[in-house]
Amino acid sequence: MSFQVTEVQKALKGADYPMDGKQLADLAQQNGAGDDLVEALRRLREVDGPNGVMKELKGELGNE
Repeated sequence: MSFQVTEVQKALKGADYPMDGKQLADLAQQNGAGDDLVEALRRLREVDGPNGVMKELKGELGNE
């Protein structure tokens, strides 16, 4: 599955970093993200900001 950067940003709107995968997944779900993205976020370790999320998802991000 490939996620667009804007899709990830929208899913994590309102994030209060640092956050771990469960917190990111819960927030994304509240923001209406798809199940595939929610599950991908759930697998992440704690990150300290949006750049950390993008770095962790690097292999799963598509081109805009």
